[in-house]
Amino acid sequence: MAEIFLPDRAEPERAHSAALSIPWSRRTVQRAWGGALLGLLLGAIYYKVLGKLVLDWWQIPDFSHGFLIPPFAAFLAWKKRATLLATKPDPSWGGIAVIAFGIAVLLLGIYGAELFLSRISLLIVLTGLVLCLGGTRFLTELRFPLLILILAIPLPSLILNQITFPLQIFASKVASDLLPLFAVPVLREGNIIQLPSMKLEVAEACSGIRSLMSLFTMAVLYGYFMEISTIRRIVLALASIPIAIAANVARIVGTGLCVQYWDPEKAMGFFHEFSGWVIFLVSLICLITLHRAMSLYPRKKWATR
Repeated sequence: MAEIFLPDRAEPERAHSAALSIPWSRRTVQRAWGGALLGLLLGAIYYKVLGKLVLDWWQIPDFSHGFLIPPFAAFLAWKKRATLLATKPDPSWGGIAVIAFGIAVLLLGIYGAELFLSRISLLIVLTGLVLCLGGTRFLTELRFPLLILILAIPLPSLILNQITFPLQIFASKVASDLLPLFAVPVLREGNIIQLPSMKLEVAEACSGIRSLMSLFTMAVLYGYFMEISTIRRIVLALASIPIAIAANVARIVGTGLCVQYWDPEKAMGFFHEFSGWVIFLVSLICLITLHRAMSLYPRKKWATR
């Protein structure tokens, strides 16, 4: 009996898939090489700016949280990899204008000796590159990873001073109002709290700006990983500001109580340094408690994702 061979219907599909996999693989390799070259080019342009930025993270405690931001932004972009690979690039000439603007900001920052402009120019250039090579859809998908990088850039001194001094005065005033409740007589002059045994100065380092920025960053990270509601994430991030300010006031009050009822030297030494870590942990606990409290309400009342 003659054997009858039927054509394998799956064979054309496998051949078609194999044919498609070759250009896709080549396109992936080309993108990888292109990304590597762009990375080297950006590194050559911004190596001094990035070097000074990392040095500030290391040397200035107020900005040590900057080490957390780039890995977090990279993780956010990596999570979008499937969507980005499935999105057809639609290069935009508008990206060239954004890149040119970013380079102009870099030159202005270099010749104007303004570190903030030099650093923010990198984010502008990255935005222009995404728009130029991928188009508006790519930029839409990567907008949050790009925006989160702003938290890694220290605020310029002009803005920082405008925030720090009011925080000093506010913390001094509230602490001087609370200390008499514990039978501690005080006399406040600006950011100086006069106690019976010594003067307590609320310096810039004690303004709370360090814990505020660090707690705000932690609130953003915590909200992203532990909450799916966008509104709840925003509430957590905004709530970190009053929590950090209140925690700093509590630290100053605690220092004043230790000066009055314990040992001024130990209060300004061990307690002052150790209490900073304790207060920050308490602030985190307050943030988590707020999140748990929000979870008691039906999720339908909150916007999701």
